[in-house]
Amino acid sequence: MTKSALQIARAAYQPKLPKALLGAVKVQEGEPTQSVADQEEIKKLFPNTYGMPLLKFVEGEAQESAPMNVGVILSGGQAPGGHNVISGLFDGIKKLNPANKLYGFILGPGGLVDHKYKELTPEIIDEYRNTGGFDIIGSGRTKLEKEDQFEKGYEILKELGIKALVIIGGDDSNTNACVLAEYYAAKNYGVQVIGCPKTIDGDLKNDMIETSFGFDTACKTYAEVIGNIERDCNSARKYWHFIKLMGRSASHIALECALQVQPNICIVSEEVEAKNMSLDDIVTYIAQVVADRAADGNNFGTVLIPEGLIEFVPAMKRLIAELNDFLAENGEEFAAVERAQQREYIISKLTPENAAIYASLPEGVARQLSLDRDPHGNVQVSLIETEKLLSEMVGNKLAEWKKEGKFVGKFAAQHHFFGYEGRCAAPSNFDADYCYSLGFTASMLIANGKTGYMSSVRNTTAPAAEWIAGGVPITMMMNMERRNGELKPVIQKALVKLDGAPFQAFAAARETWAKETAYVYPGPIQYFGPTEVCDQTTKTLQYEQQK
Repeated sequence: MTKSALQIARAAYQPKLPKALLGAVKVQEGEPTQSVADQEEIKKLFPNTYGMPLLKFVEGEAQESAPMNVGVILSGGQAPGGHNVISGLFDGIKKLNPANKLYGFILGPGGLVDHKYKELTPEIIDEYRNTGGFDIIGSGRTKLEKEDQFEKGYEILKELGIKALVIIGGDDSNTNACVLAEYYAAKNYGVQVIGCPKTIDGDLKNDMIETSFGFDTACKTYAEVIGNIERDCNSARKYWHFIKLMGRSASHIALECALQVQPNICIVSEEVEAKNMSLDDIVTYIAQVVADRAADGNNFGTVLIPEGLIEFVPAMKRLIAELNDFLAENGEEFAAVERAQQREYIISKLTPENAAIYASLPEGVARQLSLDRDPHGNVQVSLIETEKLLSEMVGNKLAEWKKEGKFVGKFAAQHHFFGYEGRCAAPSNFDADYCYSLGFTASMLIANGKTGYMSSVRNTTAPAAEWIAGGVPITMMMNMERRNGELKPVIQKALVKLDGAPFQAFAAARETWAKETAYVYPGPIQYFGPTEVCDQTTKTLQYEQQK
């Protein structure tokens, strides 16, 4: 297989570890924990894994460790650094006992249920150290939530002599890991389950999980490309670039990229919801910045938009909810309406408030809302080209203002969506180190007989040697939420906090960025060179920890 010069050089990189993990370790137990909300319900559902203490690893005495086999699963969407979690886990269990084996289940949780796996040997692991992607064993989105799945999984775990299973995933995958840990504990099957916090969206975090892995690399990858667009924008001086960024449930990526590149505009979904902004409020805000810059002779700019914005606009949320209900009940009647009449048909059937909003939408978006449904009959929000919707509506508003003499410039838009480009990038030094530490920590949680825990590495703005490794009970992060019509225990999503330091720093600077061309060009991720260039953490972490 041909390799690039960077691949060869990165293969030799040795990730840094917290000092406590370098030798023999012992567990220091903290206070018992409780869930973030709905304590009684969660406790009832997880009697064997609820209320466990926080754990911290400190230096200990060397001890003999009996041989054991471990399984690992990559679950959900890709995030940079997954291979290093597996490398850290592998090195950790081999350090405990060279006879230990690691099995990878193929294509996600489905591999466990369907008994598809391979042993991960030193040769395979060495091929994948410090590389992006999840291609070592592949990933999948099968949900582990039914007893027959747990039992099918247990058959293969028993057959392979696997004592512990590590599930690397986001909030839903770790919720499934906790349900599985509880089930195996209740049955006394002797199988431990440990989770690792993955998602580029950055919405799996709390006091004990400072950041999910992959967020650092993905944001740096997007920020590089946005910086390049800003440079082009400032060179041609004739386009407004509307850039949609991944992050359906939270705007962490958009906010982090804004802090790195200082665009003219960045919309934060959580603020839109908190201020009860309408689509027209957002359009007017953008149009005003465009008009003000045009008055200064600057007919160009950059706008960052989170992928899930539409769902955070309260009025749009109400429209989508009514559309979902209406089309679920009247789907056949709607399908019989001629295409040219469908828009008018829907407008005639909605409540006046929602009919007015629907009528104001550009034709293409109105069609996406009413036609493109998922298998559950819901609007596929990710298909809505929010960047084009906003630029078209801004263009229409500016045309009105031109007639009224309120706008004197030109407006031409370009559109971009950055999503998959960031998910499998070669991990930054931070993610390479952080992921390796998470995997190594998971091996120590297993060695100490723990189950229902998530691997936790904290103090991440300090040098890696000073990071604090340990475990946090997954039940501690849970609350009850309505999913598909019924209440279920899930890990609470972490949204952007409007009173948090990262958003406050952005809010204090955005008026200046709107008016001035204050672009910053981060450039590509650096792996070799001065530590301030290569090992810096995200701006989000720096502001949160004030370092």
